[in-house]
Amino acid sequence: MLKKKNSEAKKPKAKKSIQNRLIRLIMLCIIPLVILLLYTLAAMNQFSERYEVGVRKIARANEYNLTFKEKVDYGMYIIIINSQRAETLITSDVPRNLIHKAQETFQDLEAMTTDSDSRFVLRGLNKNLETLKNRAEEIEADAKTVGMYDQNMKRLDMDIRILTELIQEGVQEYISIEVDRLEDLRLELREQIKRVISAVLLILVLILILSITTSRKIMKRLTTGFDQLRMVTQKAGKGDFQVRANLEENDIELEELGYGFNQMVERLDTLMDDIRIDQLNLRMAEQKLLQAQINPHFLYNTLDAITWLAESGEKEQVVQMVAALSDFFRTTLSKGREFITIEEERAHIESYLKIQQFRYQDILDYEIDIPKEIYPYQMLKLMLQPLVENALYHGIKNKRGKGMIRVKGWEEDGDIWFSVKDNGMGMTAEQLELIRHAISLKQSRGEEPKSFGLYNVMQRIQLYYGTPYGIEIKSEYGVGSEVLVHLPKKTNS
Repeated sequence: MLKKKNSEAKKPKAKKSIQNRLIRLIMLCIIPLVILLLYTLAAMNQFSERYEVGVRKIARANEYNLTFKEKVDYGMYIIIINSQRAETLITSDVPRNLIHKAQETFQDLEAMTTDSDSRFVLRGLNKNLETLKNRAEEIEADAKTVGMYDQNMKRLDMDIRILTELIQEGVQEYISIEVDRLEDLRLELREQIKRVISAVLLILVLILILSITTSRKIMKRLTTGFDQLRMVTQKAGKGDFQVRANLEENDIELEELGYGFNQMVERLDTLMDDIRIDQLNLRMAEQKLLQAQINPHFLYNTLDAITWLAESGEKEQVVQMVAALSDFFRTTLSKGREFITIEEERAHIESYLKIQQFRYQDILDYEIDIPKEIYPYQMLKLMLQPLVENALYHGIKNKRGKGMIRVKGWEEDGDIWFSVKDNGMGMTAEQLELIRHAISLKQSRGEEPKSFGLYNVMQRIQLYYGTPYGIEIKSEYGVGSEVLVHLPKKTNS
């Protein structure tokens, strides 16, 4: 929502018609403009309807591009291994219900589709769904017969899973075709807009030619208004969003242009304020994160451990611990850089875990599995250490016996993924929901997050990389927790 400001643009007041000698000229200008406007509105409405239909088709098909195969395969597997247990499945997850719903959807899509390529793909999809339905019914019937387990498992692999794979591929192909059609529509709309712009420009030129034949007084008023609008536009282009156009003494057309310009610069000014606030929040978050990394308690405890080892004559361990502490703070500071390599981030969390293992050697083991192939890629620094710290203090330390923290990294679909997993106490469903809300970035501005480390990581990722990226938390009480980090693959900062 735009902020209200003292400089809020004033709506243009209704003016009387131009002098009588220009009435004829105005009518000559209005008629083609009205025709062009009606044509444009009709064309835009048509394009909008076609685009909306295409989006709805993609959205409906996309529902079966994500979990259909997994749910059907799993449901049939449950039916085979225990037909009685299959009765406990959620109604919407029962294979025959899933298949029936998919048939209804793709039959509807086929009925409303006129494109030959799309109809061909949908026809194949519906045939595969019918075949899948028959195979599923056969297996479901045989699952109640003793001695059919091996044969049914073979049919699950050879029939069900192959068919669901073909269906998923068909859905993806259909979505791809519809996306291509939307792109064609976009290009068509672009050409239409070019034609409208050309027509508008042509009409404006004609208006200008006719206007030149009028009195110098009218010309002076017009040129004065345009000059003012040009000057304020130049100032706005240089970053002065406080500038406003004052064209109230000119004709209604110029006044409307000034009003539109004033609205635009007000929105730009508001957006710039929001960007500055977000940048300030980001810097504050990074400052808090840096302070959290240089935690006095962590430093005191580490130095105490070094002192204790030195007094005990453990010189080799003292050297190792001091080296780990030095590496830890070297990466934490990293000469003020915001981005470091994955190799540096790995060294940072390894230094941290080495230090903590000296202190908690009776309860802590760790593994780091990050392939060297992704070492050169860049990432925001201090992404993984807060997650490792959470795993230690909220997972491992709350369970009995020795715990394990596993850090894993890999490349998938052109992106970089990390996993920080522990076998600590984990969280209940209610606790997990609270944590997910705390890092959802939907809290009120100024509200202090209840899980600062995770919230900070999520905020920094989305501010730097965008909303497609972030973290995901999985946890099961008594089993452990896992945090997944999704980042784009970057070769430089």
